[in-house]
Amino acid sequence: QVQLVESGGGLVQAGGSLRVSCAASGRTFRMYHLGWFRQAPEKEREFVAGISRSGGNTYYADSVKGRFTISRDNAKNTVYLQMNSLKPEDTAVYYCAARITIGTRDVYTNLNDYPYWGQGTQVTVSS
Repeated sequence: QVQLVESGGGLVQAGGSLRVSCAASGRTFRMYHLGWFRQAPEKEREFVAGISRSGGNTYYADSVKGRFTISRDNAKNTVYLQMNSLKPEDTAVYYCAARITIGTRDVYTNLNDYPYWGQGTQVTVSS
């Protein structure tokens, strides 16, 4: 089992940048496929970005493609989400999530794909 703790959220103006981090417990971090999701007020939680165990495969929601970058440092048990050109509609609580990879599947975009979640970090983008 893995425990996840997000950090780095805050208030930023539109057009600005922010990096959120997610630190994981345990010595098996490199076994986990990781994802970032977000949930805006009165909206459903949605997929933002995902990254494979090695970091060799990354994928994004269309709404953030070209602006956000997911990365991981397996030596530090940490996954990052670099967010550039932020928009007010990016305002949400951002959650990291983890799962063990099974077989050759390397893309997981559904909430139900991930059994392990952090507590979330608030990102607010002002206009």
